[in-house]
Amino acid sequence: MRRTVFNEDHEAFRETLRAFIEAEVVPVYDEWFAAGQAPREFYYKLGELGIFGINVPEEFGGAGLDSHKFEAVLYEETARAGVSFGGSGVHVLLALPYIKMLATDEQKKRYLPKFVTGEEMWAIAMTEPGTGSDLAGMKSTAKLSEDGTHYVLNGAKTFITGGVHADRVIVCARTAAPTAEDRRHGISLFAVDTKSEGYSIGRKLDKLGLRTSDTAELAFVDVKVPVEDLLGEENKGFSYLGHNLASERWGIAFGAYAQAKAAVRFAKQYVQERTVFGKPVAHFQNTKFELAACQAEVDAAEAVADRATEALDAGELTPAEAASAKLFCTEVAHRVIDRCLQLHGGYGYMNEYPIARLYADNRVNRIYGGTSEIMKTIIAKNMGL
Repeated sequence: MRRTVFNEDHEAFRETLRAFIEAEVVPVYDEWFAAGQAPREFYYKLGELGIFGINVPEEFGGAGLDSHKFEAVLYEETARAGVSFGGSGVHVLLALPYIKMLATDEQKKRYLPKFVTGEEMWAIAMTEPGTGSDLAGMKSTAKLSEDGTHYVLNGAKTFITGGVHADRVIVCARTAAPTAEDRRHGISLFAVDTKSEGYSIGRKLDKLGLRTSDTAELAFVDVKVPVEDLLGEENKGFSYLGHNLASERWGIAFGAYAQAKAAVRFAKQYVQERTVFGKPVAHFQNTKFELAACQAEVDAAEAVADRATEALDAGELTPAEAASAKLFCTEVAHRVIDRCLQLHGGYGYMNEYPIARLYADNRVNRIYGGTSEIMKTIIAKNMGL
């Protein structure tokens, strides 16, 4: 089936990106994997390539586009090569929408030029040690000083992707107590400079997958945040967080589909080269049937992912549709990658093979951005159940 989601510009970008990955990432990716993160200098290269500025207005140094399709190409190409761009994904997919939606003109002039070049890498800090999906239960606080010039931030966050290399972090904190009617009231968002006194990075977390993505614990002890770095209105942060969930879940869905597609590619190549009992593994009927079934699932996931992409670009992707796309694509990826690893036999369990890394990387897709169980709840509610 012919895809219609991409045009000539996207395909030209794909060629550039593929060449960049082969030259700048593949040769050193094993070093990144062993180190547990991509080097900070790599993000300057992404800035030079224009990756960070695609959806940033031209007046701030970006390309001025308003589309997620270039991000979609990036998901496909990194998965195809069996690599990632470290923790930089959160910089564009998660942080940028908040800046564009909430920042004042003055803030955009301060933030975006350095955002585009990679001079300032961004992350977002929502999750706390005692709160996961229940963001309304966060305990971090930001109290306005008596002279009204700054907030005093205290608390801790965990599972912060990009947290080691981040230069600014969008921190969610309580500026007021929850009310009896609305426990989500009182949360605000701040663009916190990581060089601030009292800001500290705790452990770089040792994850099952996504090994090249720096993920950290953060702590704030009397951190002074200028009032000029409040994003949006005070106490309305929870509504802002919900506004961008659809695009976040689209990113997870499309990334999962891309991983499943890559898994079939890896498995097909392996079974054609590997011989058993004097014949290529691809010769056996079971191999053909397994890969055929996987390909059918990938085709279905591609259709769902593409449809969600078109809806997102048109501003029409609803929370329930995003949840459905995430649930379907992540579950498909889980099944397909597992079956493709099985076709590798014992070698599929070795980290030197991309299928093994893909297997570990994929597992979190059904957890972060809202678990599969949460997605089912959202879908069921939309059905009137």
